[in-house]
Amino acid sequence: MSRIISGAAGGTPLQPVPGSLTRPTTDRVKEALFSRLDAFDVISGARVLDLYAGSGSLGVESGSRGAHTVDLVESDAKASAVCQRNADLINGVLGRKAVTVHRSKVEPFLERAAPAAVWDLVFLDPPYPLEEVALAAVLEKLAAHLAPAAVVVVERSSRSPEPAWPGGLTRFAEKKYGETRLWFAEPFVPDAIDAEVLDAEGADADGVDPDNVEAHGNGR
Repeated sequence: MSRIISGAAGGTPLQPVPGSLTRPTTDRVKEALFSRLDAFDVISGARVLDLYAGSGSLGVESGSRGAHTVDLVESDAKASAVCQRNADLINGVLGRKAVTVHRSKVEPFLERAAPAAVWDLVFLDPPYPLEEVALAAVLEKLAAHLAPAAVVVVERSSRSPEPAWPGGLTRFAEKKYGETRLWFAEPFVPDAIDAEVLDAEGADADGVDPDNVEAHGNGR
């Protein structure tokens, strides 16, 4: 049985989705993922969005670790009911309504989101059979709702190709764990890159090799 690994509700078992409807993230992968997110310092106080939430494991883990708000989006009736039970669990521990469940398909949820709605950390763990073109369409809609320093985590089969990132997103890391691969992306910031290019050109004029100047977007 999956559990909350750390934070205010650390060690608390989570309700699983019955049957084989969903493919939950293993505790091993979840622990490695959140270790990296802690290193990025993106969880505390974050607005978190968990798409294709399943049991809501990733979202409620974020809530336990100090996220300000968490939105769980799941379309299946049984899975969304489990999401609600797990949300109630973490909300009870926190003493406030940090986690909200939305029974909805992902694309309509993003289409209905207010233009001002933005998130700092987004998880996407779609069913492995989801076609790449459908995932690309979701990422395109998501890009308009990201904070400037947001982190997007896409979980896919290790046999799946790299997601087709829209113009507003760029990949900055990836990691394989057995049959699972995690892709990490952030908002594409052309102005920052242009500034780094200008700095590199200036360095070159001063006799510094621009090939030794690294560009990191948001610095991760």
